[in-house]
Formats: sequence, C-alpha cells, structure tokens
Amino acid sequence: MFFSVCAVSAGAAIKGDYMEARSADVYTGPCFANSEVGLTGQEAILAWKVEQGDWNGIDLSGLSVVAVVRANATLGDPYHTPYPARSVLIMDSRANSAQRTALAKFAASKAGNLLDHVVRVESAPIQMTVEHGDLHGAAKLVAGHLAQIETRSLCQGDHLCGNESIYYPPLVALVHSMPAFTLNSSFSGQGLGEVWKNVDKRSAFVGSF
Repeated sequence: MFFSVCAVSAGAAIKGDYMEARSADVYTGPCFANSEVGLTGQEAILAWKVEQGDWNGIDLSGLSVVAVVRANATLGDPYHTPYPARSVLIMDSRANSAQRTALAKFAASKAGNLLDHVVRVESAPIQMTVEHGDLHGAAKLVAGHLAQIETRSLCQGDHLCGNESIYYPPLVALVHSMPAFTLNSSFSGQGLGEVWKNVDKRSAFVGSF
C-alpha cells in the first residue's frame, strides 16, 4: 500500500553528510552510459547524516535517514521519466517518534518525487562515516541488515576510456559533492520486490548538505 510523505518548510539551518549509490555508473564516458541506460540504473540508495540542525523545531543532530529507491527507468535518463518510483525509508533507531516524522519530511524535501510513494518504513541502527581529509570520497554506511554502501576515492585506474565525466548528477541538491568508486552497495530489505548487490562501479556520490 502506497502512502506519501509530504514535505513542509524547515526551521533552522540543517547540515551534514550525504552518500548516494546507484546501480549504474554516474562517473563514466558516453559509450559506457549508453550501454547501461534502459537496462540498469533504476535503483539507488540515498543517505543523510545530520551533523547539526533541526527540522520544524525538532532537533535532528546526530541522526541519520536512508531512502532506498526503485524507479521506473534509469535515474537521470533525460529521455524517459523514472516515475512512479517506489521507496523504502530506513529511520535511525535512536530517533523518537517526533524525530522520525521530522526525518521523513526532511528526506522528502530533499528527494522530491523520488519519495512520493513510500511503501515501507523501517527502523534500524545506522552507522555512517565520511572522510573529509586526504581520503575524501571514502565513506561507509551500514543501516542494520537492510542497506550498505562502501566507497573510496576515484583514482587514475578508474579511467577506462579517457572521456569520463559526471554523466549523471546527484539525485538531490547538495552544498558540495564528488563522485566516488563504489566498493559495495546492497539492499536486502522488503517492499521493493527485489534485493540487489553492486560491487566495483563508478556509481556513487559523497557530499554535504
């Protein structure tokens, strides 16, 4: 059964770290992208960790929320709409009832139409670490047994054709973002009709909001 999470305006400024992993390469050359479009790239995992701030007066500092999305087409394909998309929200198990509601509205405000049809809401311990120094691009997300992402910085060996660029931008607006190499991303929960695991792809973003 579908239900919608309606976004409303926030109160004070809110900031933190963001991770995103897709099932298609986002940093790639046109030849590689054309070989994937329409065949893969419908899935994505989006994760926010609030460093500090509140949403409509509810303090979310230190809490995280994860959205797992299964769209109707390759996300970012300008020729086909990915909607309707279905999604599963994973709430930080440390959040109380008011914070869970605020986290859902915060995520909806960031992800827009991707979260129009939330089919399941889960609660799990969420651990998310993002490197900000010389290893920027290295990050890890563990949302219980439901979703995982692990990334590293892109390196010279990840350039396969020499024409790589950010072919697909991040799915949400960010203050800063950079593409990253996905060592592993997986979803093993219920609600989307499938589970998946992707390894060794140029399919992630690490950033801040």
